[in-house]
Amino acid sequence: MFWLWFWESWFDRTADWAAAQADAGDADELAAIHVASFARGWDVPEMEDLLRDRAVIACKLMREGRAKPFGFAISRIAGDEAEVLSVAVAESRRGSGGGATLMARHLGRLAGHGVRRVVLEVDEDNGAAIALYRRFGFVEVGKRKAYYARKDGTRGAAKVMALEMR
Repeated sequence: MFWLWFWESWFDRTADWAAAQADAGDADELAAIHVASFARGWDVPEMEDLLRDRAVIACKLMREGRAKPFGFAISRIAGDEAEVLSVAVAESRRGSGGGATLMARHLGRLAGHGVRRVVLEVDEDNGAAIALYRRFGFVEVGKRKAYYARKDGTRGAAKVMALEMR
């Protein structure tokens, strides 16, 4: 049994990741990932509403050749600017390289829609996400105190980050 666990863990870390467009048919699975990732997660109707919004671009993260999503990125476009509303990867898949695949695809889709600037907020204690965003060229442009509700009832500050795309 240990061998099976070891193999699956190793395979997941080296799996080829893919990212594709998400739609309202993915709402159940994406809402479950969001609820597990944030103190105030989006329920299925909220996720469906977002995924049906014509101004929203959503990508889902999957293992190559599989349909089940393990993460997602959702942004709303206004003119030539987009706000990243949420990025989440299932806890069991974090640290496996999927986030970079997801962000590359998502930013590419935003650029394809004429987006020139992307902004987002990230919990200042989420070092892994901050490092990922910096890898893609995001820089800190501000801070919001007590922005994020945490599961323990406290509130955390958010770093506001932006990316100028050319």
